[in-house]
Amino acid sequence: MSRAKWKGPYIKKKTLLNVINKKKSRESIILPKFVDSELLIHTGNKFLKILVSEEMIGHKFGELVLTRKFFSYKKK
Repeated sequence: MSRAKWKGPYIKKKTLLNVINKKKSRESIILPKFVDSELLIHTGNKFLKILVSEEMIGHKFGELVLTRKFFSYKKK
């Protein structure tokens, strides 16, 4: 379900106030001021580095990070 346009993009206030902190939440929307910066996005058990480019503006950080590990059965 998408967010209503009249509400604007969802961004945590803590994220905007603390620009020095490179750790961002998965639910925040990527803004133009994040372009060309390397950020840490939490996957649930670790942080992954992401370099933000102009094509990513408007998407959420969670769309860029895989949270599940690939699993394959081992052959005997």
